[in-house]
Amino acid sequence: MSVSNDYIVESFCQLANIPSPSGNTAKVMAWVAQELEKLGVAFKRTNKGAILATISGANVDKARLLTAHVDTLGAMVKEIKSNGRLKLTLIGGFEFNAIEGEHCVVETGSGRLISGTILSTKASVHVYGREAGKAERTDQNMEVRLDEKVKTKQEVLDLGISVGDFVSFDPRVTVTESGFVKSRHIDDKASVAILLGVLKELRESGKKLPYTTHFFISNNEEIGYGGNSSIPSDVIEYLAVDMGAIGDGQTTDEYCVSICAKDSSGPYHYGLRSHLTKLAEAEGLNYQVDIYPFYGSDASAALRAGYDIVHGLIGPGVDASHSHERTHREALDNTAKLIMAYLQSEQLQA
Repeated sequence: MSVSNDYIVESFCQLANIPSPSGNTAKVMAWVAQELEKLGVAFKRTNKGAILATISGANVDKARLLTAHVDTLGAMVKEIKSNGRLKLTLIGGFEFNAIEGEHCVVETGSGRLISGTILSTKASVHVYGREAGKAERTDQNMEVRLDEKVKTKQEVLDLGISVGDFVSFDPRVTVTESGFVKSRHIDDKASVAILLGVLKELRESGKKLPYTTHFFISNNEEIGYGGNSSIPSDVIEYLAVDMGAIGDGQTTDEYCVSICAKDSSGPYHYGLRSHLTKLAEAEGLNYQVDIYPFYGSDASAALRAGYDIVHGLIGPGVDASHSHERTHREALDNTAKLIMAYLQSEQLQA
């Protein structure tokens, strides 16, 4: 069975262009639900707004679960300044320098979308000289310049903007002829697209899996409690599909599927990790085993919530995580192929 790389990339592009900061994911979850309906995959919604889709397997007593999250980094309006600019509070784990100069959209309580740009309060070198570069990038020194004729707090309020309004960032999705996919929010919308591609292939091929398998699309991972509830009682193995982190000292690159041995929560299940490694080798996949020092997944969140499961973590290698990210079609393909091999494998680790 071969998962369509074009379908994965096309699905990612659509997902990336739907704003979905943690806490405001209804629109993107509606898109996922619609896509599952097109594929003929049964699903249900959790009280937290996540989606749980299920493919029946030969063994209905024990199950696997794969998860990916569709929520992203973002921000909220923290304060409306007297000069008509906005202060932000960040949603998720990243720094202001990662979004400096980025176009953004403020969504008002009535649903109106108002564009703007995230800038330092001392952005102009012609006015501030070296201070423009020296100013610390903090919530006190960063602001949103709205694309509206506003110079006072009241004029901003008249637009319908209020404290607590969600702010999303322009993903600037680009797919190059050389196969690179660059965008914000590859973490983790690329993995959601991969799972949709896997489901599409399973439905079209009619392949029967050895175990019933649940596909959990979570919507609160970036704030720590995405896939840590509503896990069916039959689940033995829980595999998070998230991005593989790239940087100094890492083995992961933009072309491989990355298999996580340990992150900030501690080691992942050794038996499951070894099983995934053996499958990758047997399939001739480009893979790397890595450690992510400042990272946590829905799988580790599920363990902290008290679930008695075997947990693992894999994903496509992604450069510049939580900034303007980039991966390659090859990483998406290697990840999809490892997932397909895993789902067809007969061995459970517990």
